[in-house]
Amino acid sequence: MSPRRASVNEELRRRSRERLLEAAAELFGERGYEATTLGDIAERAGAARGLVSYYFPGKRQLLQSAVHRQMHLTLAAALEREPAPCADAAGGRELLARAIDAILDLAARRPVLMRAHMAHLLQQEGFVQCAEQQRLAALLRETMVRYGAADPDTDYRMLRALLMGAVVAVLLPGAPMPGHRLRAELFARYGLEWELGCPPGGEPPGGVLMSSGEGAHS
Repeated sequence: MSPRRASVNEELRRRSRERLLEAAAELFGERGYEATTLGDIAERAGAARGLVSYYFPGKRQLLQSAVHRQMHLTLAAALEREPAPCADAAGGRELLARAIDAILDLAARRPVLMRAHMAHLLQQEGFVQCAEQQRLAALLRETMVRYGAADPDTDYRMLRALLMGAVVAVLLPGAPMPGHRLRAELFARYGLEWELGCPPGGEPPGGVLMSSGEGAHS
């Protein structure tokens, strides 16, 4: 039997890694970080325990990679949703609105998972640089390019920081901020009309829609 081609082996490794990331996201979201073991994740993924350590240095790194993958997939699906936005300024605003709504919705749907993620980001080690985080960063940067940002490299980092702050506010134990209020603040900052993206329904707070130029590119 001839050995498998390198491309086949690479595809098998990619699928194996993605199964571990999906299983990690499921279990961290169901049980929380502390109650989930690497053995649990391997079992859920149908993989050998040693394979987890082969791909990930530890549980913290696996958590962040799993969440960044969820964020990347959620954001990509939102940005690619039909109908596709036009290739103009209005289309750029629609994409940014979709991006904001996608991350806020993920926090609302997966609170245990996202709370664990944010708690570890605030520790000294901070971000884990991984392929999933880089894909997420690339999507946010491209969104800011389409939006018309003058300095996409700086502006996407600001967007990331604002989204992180909004997620923390949504998930803050005992004193969460309503998601629609945070959405309104973010939309106001970027001059986005309330009806863009996936509005939560009804009129915006105060009952007044923003004009397309209000606060744009601030």
